[in-house]
Amino acid sequence: MTTLHELLESAPKNWGRWGSTDEVGSLNFLTATEVLRGVQAVRQGKVFTLGLTMGGPKGEPVWPGRTGPVRLNTQDKASYMAERLSPLPGGLEYADDYITMFLQGSTQIDALGHTWYDDQLWNGYDARETIDGLSKASVLPIAERGIVGRAILLDIARYKGVGALDRGYEITLDDILNCAKAQNTEIIAHDIVLLRTGWFSVFFEQGPQKFYEDFVEPGMTYREELIDWFHKMEIPALGTDTIANERTTHPQTGIALPLHAALMRNLGIAFNEILWLEDVARDSASDGQWTFLYVGAPIKVAKATGAPINPVVVK
Repeated sequence: MTTLHELLESAPKNWGRWGSTDEVGSLNFLTATEVLRGVQAVRQGKVFTLGLTMGGPKGEPVWPGRTGPVRLNTQDKASYMAERLSPLPGGLEYADDYITMFLQGSTQIDALGHTWYDDQLWNGYDARETIDGLSKASVLPIAERGIVGRAILLDIARYKGVGALDRGYEITLDDILNCAKAQNTEIIAHDIVLLRTGWFSVFFEQGPQKFYEDFVEPGMTYREELIDWFHKMEIPALGTDTIANERTTHPQTGIALPLHAALMRNLGIAFNEILWLEDVARDSASDGQWTFLYVGAPIKVAKATGAPINPVVVK
């Protein structure tokens, strides 16, 4: 069986580009100049949030083997009615709750050390740095830095004339470039790239059983010209409305999630997964504005492999 080492032997790397201690990778491309370029993309003042609702009535799509968040009340009005609690001095009462979840069980950002091969993480860190929490390339440096810049939404599903891409559909570089052309929008170096597949409509409209049946998500996969394009364009972050930001397996080799290796581990591109893009895509199709300011930061969790985020985009 082909290994990631063999598949990616000649693929580009950004290791050492920002020094031997770097933990945020291609987010370094989002300089103050790029932040201001993102601000200049704001033309209407429309605001959209891209996070899925946690704990909603239909649940949420998560990677097989994970479960969605569970929210529970610790106290509420019933606690006072049953006289288990007394009001605070002056009469104030309050409800409280907590949540248990996989840190990657919602709209989230991957740490650059989340996946690896050949016992090396992003920037060449030893994979043993992940034992008992990520001592290197965790999500915390990304959370402390934040992600701000110009984003471009490429509505691949709409470009293909479908509500949602088929299970296992491969998004090619030609799809990306031709979709941008059809939207009369130019992809510029250092853009945050967001791809809409419509895939989550299967989960919310047809249910989890249909969604997870013969589970292979649509999306990009490893192709030499695709990786070279991401490298040349110096893309800092990639987001999609899928769980993994890529086709689940590489069709020719069966390798699982090769872009986690080629883009995230090797190039340091931040992955923003499980996005809700339906509202902003519908609005962009209506007004023709496919670029906007993207602002987001995962929550600050030390040593974490990823963390929830609710990105805000402003058109």
